[in-house]
Amino acid sequence: MNAPHAFPEADRGKLVDSRFTVPGMRCAGCIAKLERELPKVEGIAEARVNFSAKRVALRHDPGLTGEQLIEAIEALGFEAQRLEDNPLGQDDADRRMLLRATAVAGFGMMNVMLLSVSVWSGAGGVTKQLFHWLSAIIAIPVIAYSGRPFFASAWMALRHGRTNMDVPISIGVLLATALSFYETATGGVHAYFDSAVMLLFFLLCGRALDAMMRGRTRAGIDSLLGRMGKSATVLAADGSTSRVAAEDIRPGMVMLVAAGEALAADGEVIDGSSAIDNSMLTGESRLEPVAPGAQVHAGTINVMAPIRVRATEVASDTRIAEIARLMDEAGQSRSRYVRIADRASRTYAPAVHTLALLAFVGWMLAGVGWHQSLLIAIAVLIITCPCALGLAVPAAQVVASNTLIKQGLLVKDGTALERLAEVDCVRFDKTGTLTLGEPRPDLSGLDNTAKPIALGLAQHSRHPLSKGLAKALLAQGVLPAPLTDVTERPGEGIFALSGTTPVALARPSETSEHPMSELRIGEKRQLIHYADPLREDIAETLHELEALGLESELLSGDRKDAVEAVAKKFGLASAGSLSPADKLDLLNGLKAQGCHPLMVGDGLNDGPALAAAHAAIAPGTASDASQQAADAVFIGERLIPVAKAVQVAKATMRIVRQNFVLAIGYNVLAVPLALAGLVTPLIAAIAMSISSVIVVGNSLRLAGAAK
Repeated sequence: MNAPHAFPEADRGKLVDSRFTVPGMRCAGCIAKLERELPKVEGIAEARVNFSAKRVALRHDPGLTGEQLIEAIEALGFEAQRLEDNPLGQDDADRRMLLRATAVAGFGMMNVMLLSVSVWSGAGGVTKQLFHWLSAIIAIPVIAYSGRPFFASAWMALRHGRTNMDVPISIGVLLATALSFYETATGGVHAYFDSAVMLLFFLLCGRALDAMMRGRTRAGIDSLLGRMGKSATVLAADGSTSRVAAEDIRPGMVMLVAAGEALAADGEVIDGSSAIDNSMLTGESRLEPVAPGAQVHAGTINVMAPIRVRATEVASDTRIAEIARLMDEAGQSRSRYVRIADRASRTYAPAVHTLALLAFVGWMLAGVGWHQSLLIAIAVLIITCPCALGLAVPAAQVVASNTLIKQGLLVKDGTALERLAEVDCVRFDKTGTLTLGEPRPDLSGLDNTAKPIALGLAQHSRHPLSKGLAKALLAQGVLPAPLTDVTERPGEGIFALSGTTPVALARPSETSEHPMSELRIGEKRQLIHYADPLREDIAETLHELEALGLESELLSGDRKDAVEAVAKKFGLASAGSLSPADKLDLLNGLKAQGCHPLMVGDGLNDGPALAAAHAAIAPGTASDASQQAADAVFIGERLIPVAKAVQVAKATMRIVRQNFVLAIGYNVLAVPLALAGLVTPLIAAIAMSISSVIVVGNSLRLAGAAK
């Protein structure tokens, strides 16, 4: 148990992965303990912690059961449960619990402080005692309810022989409450219920802010796998058909895939010709024609005509499931990043315990008695409470996030701002990132007679080109022409009558590298060309990034010639025809060289790269999985929010560093006064609150950081 268990190279291929949620992780010490100690357990080869998702991934011998792995985690002082047993709504429930605890603490603090004002104003005798008892009646239930997040965490740590930053917090609150109750019961002069409740309120504010900024990593993977078809129509040997759930499909089964249906498994086309929308997998907006012998993948959409597909890879073996696994693994590797505020927690708890104990012992030796010595020790515990330190990061993150929202960028995870401030290079995808990601028609060749007919036809089709045409015509205020006898012929187009004139929006007779459709009105035929236009502010964004010291490059799954044409226009280095694994390797290669890359992409093929990059941003039009894998999402047709995100992130970290200086400076000034016995627990609580207000006020300066 003193060293990681060694696995022969031959046995490593037999290892399996298991994932567990560990909600009790609070700081860098928790991460280090889990990743250091778990591999020492026989049968566990590797442990990786995803701090943002509160998750631990273990690579282990298949002989170890889930219960044994949970016992190994619990032996280190952490509660754990299987990932599949942890409900999706658990994160939301935890956040709601923190918000309720904060609200109760705020309510209690206001009422106890009102009673305390009367005592400070000179109330004495029976009135003073009454106010102390009223304060106790309010404060004790509030402390019992709102202190649960700290008490539970501290007890779990102490029960397994370790400490964390919740231990001194809990000791300070409980000692202040117990001494205040003793003073009230014995008719003493002072009670410090207001100090204990105020302390909890400000601590909970910091923790609630931090919890609200956390992304829901699990939702990203589940959203990705949800893009697979839920079921498929399977053809039996006797010619009958039945609807089979995706998880029950087996290799060799023949699926009948209708036009417009998402595939539920990977397979080979054995009958029929159609076109497949692969945009979710490749990021390429162009449809891919398929015929017998072609390979198709789960999650893609059959657009044109019915086809028969023999299943080859099913359930967790599909390509989309493999990408989900890559995203998950890449996200785990990124979890080694440790937030600045958490680094301080490694020495915080033992230092505070030592200071408080030295204060108590020193004053006992000085002969002031246990009562006064305990008051001084409590004051030390309260005045060194990490409220300002705890607010230093989340307060700045919340203000910065609100600032970026006004710029059209949504930050999902507070730690993303720290990573964005550290990036030193940017890698862009092409389709859907530098381009708008949807086909836009050239309407210049259509007159006022043709446009209403084109709109009427386009609104009857689910084809991506028809959708793009209808959207563009509606944006011009065109009204659809009344049509009759509308029919859609798979693989051919939409046909109808406008009055007595036959009209159609059909596949063009000529071929082209670029998408086209043909509008037919009687004998007249007009080609409608489509293009995926570039975002108008690419040059401006690249200039802003260069000014921030970041070099940019283009990585894409699109054809090399298309990628090189865009890269040449903006003077970028580029690489095309990349698979998801290729992009992941390139990002990991940059990180191995000591770089901190920012990945900006939209397609499902960008998911693993987005998860592996030091920081990641996706457009609002990206696939659900890419948006979940990214740290931030920008909305609209402009690219400049990407540069603004880095700019604001750097300003945020400057403010965070200032907040740390303010918080540490407060302790440097206040702790000696507390040790000298010049500060009561009440004054300590007020001083701690003032330091928190100063930190929040400094964070508000970020409101203008993006200007």
